[in-house]
Amino acid sequence: MNRLQSIRPFGQRIWLDNLSRELIASGELSRLLQDDGIAGVTSNPAIFYKAISTDARYQDDLARLKQDAGLSAEQRYEALVVPDIQAACDLLLPQYQATGGDDGYVSLEVSPALSRDEAGTLAAARRLWAEIARPNAMIKIPATPEGIRAFQALTREGVNVNITLLFSLPQVEAVWDAYIAGLSARLAAGEAVSGVKAVASFFLSRVDSLLDPQLPAPLQGKVAIALSKAAYARYQARFHGGEFAALKAAGARPQFLLWASTGTKNAAYSDVLYVESLIGDETVNTVPDGTLAAFRDHGTAALTLPMDAEGALRVLADAAASGIDLPAVGEKLQQDGLKLFDDAFEQLLKLTA
Repeated sequence: MNRLQSIRPFGQRIWLDNLSRELIASGELSRLLQDDGIAGVTSNPAIFYKAISTDARYQDDLARLKQDAGLSAEQRYEALVVPDIQAACDLLLPQYQATGGDDGYVSLEVSPALSRDEAGTLAAARRLWAEIARPNAMIKIPATPEGIRAFQALTREGVNVNITLLFSLPQVEAVWDAYIAGLSARLAAGEAVSGVKAVASFFLSRVDSLLDPQLPAPLQGKVAIALSKAAYARYQARFHGGEFAALKAAGARPQFLLWASTGTKNAAYSDVLYVESLIGDETVNTVPDGTLAAFRDHGTAALTLPMDAEGALRVLADAAASGIDLPAVGEKLQQDGLKLFDDAFEQLLKLTA
C-alpha cells in the first residue's frame, strides 16, 4: 500500500483533478486507479483547455468538427469532451459497481456562462446527463442561488451532481438544504433515493491566499482548514442526526464534502497541507497532479479532520475578531471563482470556434 492508498482506511476517497485523452489512452489513468487507489475524476474548463490545446489526440476530431458550420463552438467542445467523460466513467465503472455506487464518479461542468441562469443550468445539466448516459457521471454546477435551486430540482430527478465553488458555511448549509429537499420530494413521490449521489465541493487554498495578508501571523494558513473542520462538524450533525434519518433508512446517501483547490499556493506552507490536515470519513479530496505526486512521495495519512474541532472554532472566532466577515469573504471568493471559470471557458471556446 503506497502513501495515497493509506488514506482510504480512514474513509476518505482521493479523486484526480485532471482529465485528457492522453491520460486515458496512455494507460496512466488506469495506473492511477490501480496503484494509487484513485476513486474519481473531476474536470473543469481550465483542465480541458490545457488538454485540447496540448494533446495531439484531439486535433483530427477538432478539425473535422470545424468543418461543420452548423455547430457552435460550445457544441464542438462538448463533442470533444463527452467521449472523454464516457471513457473515464467506463474505466471507473468497476469501482462504482463494487462499492454499490459510493465510488467511481467522473464530473463534467456545465457552461460557467449559466451560473446565474437557473433554467439554462437545468437544461444543460439534463442534456449532458443524457448524452453521457453513464450511472457514474456527475454534472458539476456552481453553488450560486440559481445553481442551488437547479441542484435541488436535479436531485429530485435523480441526476448526480457535484455542486462547486463553495467557500463559506452558509453556502454549504444552503446546498445541504437543497439536497435534502430534493431527496425528500423524490421519496414522497415514491421514487428510489438510493441511486442518487452528490458531493459539495468546498474550496480551500483560495481562502488562505485571500485572507493571509489581512490576518495576524498566528492565524495565517489556518482559516481554510478551520472552516473545513467546522463544515465537517455540521455535516455530521445533519447527515447522522434525526433530520436525515428517514432518508437514510430509505437508502439515501449523505452529501459528502469534497475538498477542492487543495494545491498549496503559498510556498511557505507544506505542499500537502490541504491533504494531511483534512483526512476523515465520508469525505473526498480532489487533487491536482502535483499534489498527488507530493503526497505519494512524502505525505502522512492519519485521522485529522475531526480532531480539535474546538480549536477550529477558536480560529474562526479570532478571524472574526480581526475584522474578517467570513460569509462575505465566501461570496467574494465565489464571484472570483466564477470569473476564473468563465474566463477559462471563453479561452476554451476560442480553440473550438
